Amino acid sequence: MLHPNDDNGDALRRLEADGDDLSRPRDIDFTVVFPDEMSAEEFARQIRGDGYKATVELKKVVKTHPWDVVVVKNMIPTHSDITSFEQELQGIADRLDGRNDGWGCVSQPGKYLQ
Repeated sequence: MLHPNDDNGDALRRLEADGDDLSRPRDIDFTVVFPDEMSAEEFARQIRGDGYKATVELKKVVKTHPWDVVVVKNMIPTHSDITSFEQELQGIADRLDGRNDGWGCVSQPGKYLQ
């Protein structure tokens, strides 16, 4: 499958190269980082209100934004859907000085790799 030449496209190409069946839905973890616990907790509260699972942890991966919120969405990993959800998350995070910091998922092997 052809994917745009950006970070999401690169990640999807890596999954495919590893034998992932991108037509299979799975939980995808989207990480959004924040400068303080209060903004991270408020973001998580809003996301949970939309029906998503969200966890808040002090990870310190990004020095200026040490608080991680991991939002879980079950979906088929298409470039357009991932990008759209990241934009939705960023729209909420903007008001709280947060920013997207990537996504990840467990690979779903194709029928010949199971």
